[in-house]
Amino acid sequence: MGKAGKFLIRSILLLGIVGPLLAQAQSQPQQGQLDASPALFTVLAAINAAGYDADLDSNANSPVRRQVRDLIAARHLDSVEALKKFFAAHRQQNPTAELNQYISFALTLEGPPDFQSRMQPQEIPLDVRPLAGLDHLIAEFYREANVGILWEQSQAAYDEVIAAYHAPVSKALLEANAYVRNPTSGYRGRRFQIYIDLLGAPNQIQTRSYKDDYFVVVTPSPEPQVDQIRHAYLHYLLDPLALRYFEQINRLKGLADFAAPAPALDTAYKDDLVLFATECLIKAVESRLGRNAANRQALVDQALHEGFVLTPALADGLALYEKQEQSLRLYYIDLIGQIDLAREDNRLEKVKFSNQAAVKKAPPAPPPPAPVLTGAAKALEAAEDLYTKRDLERARQSYLNVLQAGETTLHARAYYGLARIAALQKDPELAEKLFQKTLELSPDKDTESWAHLYLGRLADAAGNRGQAETNYRAVLAIDGAPASVKNAATKELAQPFHRDQ
Repeated sequence: MGKAGKFLIRSILLLGIVGPLLAQAQSQPQQGQLDASPALFTVLAAINAAGYDADLDSNANSPVRRQVRDLIAARHLDSVEALKKFFAAHRQQNPTAELNQYISFALTLEGPPDFQSRMQPQEIPLDVRPLAGLDHLIAEFYREANVGILWEQSQAAYDEVIAAYHAPVSKALLEANAYVRNPTSGYRGRRFQIYIDLLGAPNQIQTRSYKDDYFVVVTPSPEPQVDQIRHAYLHYLLDPLALRYFEQINRLKGLADFAAPAPALDTAYKDDLVLFATECLIKAVESRLGRNAANRQALVDQALHEGFVLTPALADGLALYEKQEQSLRLYYIDLIGQIDLAREDNRLEKVKFSNQAAVKKAPPAPPPPAPVLTGAAKALEAAEDLYTKRDLERARQSYLNVLQAGETTLHARAYYGLARIAALQKDPELAEKLFQKTLELSPDKDTESWAHLYLGRLADAAGNRGQAETNYRAVLAIDGAPASVKNAATKELAQPFHRDQ
């Protein structure tokens, strides 16, 4: 595991179960884990470098995403070129599907440095199989891009998000475990793993179950996505019961058929009775965990109208379950068996289904605070202001002050400012040298594109049309360059620069 701090989510048995049973629960391996994954980090860093740009401008993104993208882009790596070709060949119709396949792929890997699959060929998930060969590209990218160093540098940001999730997730999982009265947080040999991911599009929560391993991957959001994590944890707890008692569930097939015309219900639930019954039970449990009776009934009604037609009967059964002492694991057969089929037939004949499922929308991220400039950044802002006012001598001195400061990340912009001053003062040789120096320092996209545009115009003015075209085309090749610069480069390619006579 990485340095990203591991918080183990303990499930403490509640509802009056004490003594030896509590001691047994505490002695069991603590399986619920909240962490970050170097394999997931590497795969998501790779696709970001290769062209995955979903919701890149959202305020809800982690700053780590932009930082990692910029650091990798500045190095012009051969492995990234190979990844771009692979990514382009496996594009999906929408950004969510795009992310889905790569998260699935990352969860099947052992991790750095070789990123070998931890599954047998016949066990590899269907959405991962088309990505065959990506493991070798990821391993090469990891080595060439020094992803291990980027991973280490990102740990503080991961620790901060993990800490924010720790308390509310612990409470939610504790609540779920207490309700089903489970002394051991699940079953021996099974794992429930929560991964924090800072490189994917924000407001995503992805769940996977591979054999006995359950994974939840959460991306940045304005507030922790705790309800969805609890929902996945209830699947972890209750899925085995549905498989074990399939014959008992089969008696409910006639009721499940009422859901066939529900437009908001996913086809997967209509085709799989076990999956459908478990989802209905989970929604019933979630309704019982509601804060008040009115909220409980609203949750049951919502599930019913979306097509989860077993939820009302299961919620009624859970009210009886709460009055006895058995765990839900032992009470499960009674819960299914006590459903009155005739009564439910009458209830479901009157139901009107919703056209679409309710979607919980994440609150908008607050706008980022205005940066407070100090030191070299403040000097650079002052230099830009003086340049705009055409106070060139004072602007030059301010740019030189930036170069004398220790913040090397601002040096490219300082050289760019000095180059523009040289161009205005009719010193093309000095201007060319300073623009070239700007490009050597891995500038941001705006500065890089403008520097190439200026170099193209200087070359045109000197009668070197070939060199001018090379720079104009360099502008067009820069992902993220401002549209105004690209438009200017396009015009210059179509109509050569003319010097004033």
